[in-house]
Amino acid sequence: MSILKRICICAAFLAGLAASLEAAPPKVPDSIVFAGETIRFDDMNMYERMDRELVTFTYMHTNSTLMLKRSSRYFPMVEPILREMGIPDDLKYLMAIESNLNPKALSGAGAAGLWQFMTSTAREYGLEVRDGVDERYHIEKETRAACRFLKKAYEKYGNWMTAAASYNGGQNGISAKLEKQHQKNALDLWLVEETSRYMFRILAAKMFFEDPESFGFYVPEAERYPYIAPLRTITVTGPVESLVDFAEQNGTTYAKLKAANLWLRDDKLTNKNNKEYRIDIPDNR
Repeated sequence: MSILKRICICAAFLAGLAASLEAAPPKVPDSIVFAGETIRFDDMNMYERMDRELVTFTYMHTNSTLMLKRSSRYFPMVEPILREMGIPDDLKYLMAIESNLNPKALSGAGAAGLWQFMTSTAREYGLEVRDGVDERYHIEKETRAACRFLKKAYEKYGNWMTAAASYNGGQNGISAKLEKQHQKNALDLWLVEETSRYMFRILAAKMFFEDPESFGFYVPEAERYPYIAPLRTITVTGPVESLVDFAEQNGTTYAKLKAANLWLRDDKLTNKNNKEYRIDIPDNR
């Protein structure tokens, strides 16, 4: 490595370090409107819980930067589905904290995809999960499943923040705690730390994506990852013996086909029941 290149790398590192040291989290606002509901931070408990998540977003540099870059790709994919299914746009921030907007995300507990469905819940809400096919990685289908979950939860609880909390803590768990603690809103519950923080992380995510510069982040539009629509979509109603051959026949590579169809979990598609599947053929840009 040349001396000049070493100097440039050191300079970039020092500039980044200086920016990190200067960064400060935004102040906790008096209130936030989330999904049409006003949430206030005028008592110390609410204030401190929100402040913690704002600090976390500010200093979680790698994840925060990557989420900003990915948001230009995945938010435009899910926003029309949320509108169509009557789910407030703010619920896309739940997806962001679930997966850091990584469509390949797989948790240690086995939750998968942008919306982090466990296998049993995925199947309950209409997703196919079997050898070779895992629709928890199908962005449109997993988003629709998440909308069905959230709509059912809202019908039960009457507010979106409690519906969001149930996405993490389970509807049975949240319902039991509301009854036991004589409350109507999950924000007023004593919960395990993960679920307690979860609600405030969603609120912090809303602030972060709406005004990243207030957290010390600036990612130019040119550096964000764009959404590129598939070149075309092919409907298949039988097995595909080789996805490698299928990709070549349709002018792309196996790697690009798999990246565009993460729900295809094998190098072939078994389809004994002649089910209809739609496979995206990617634009190779």
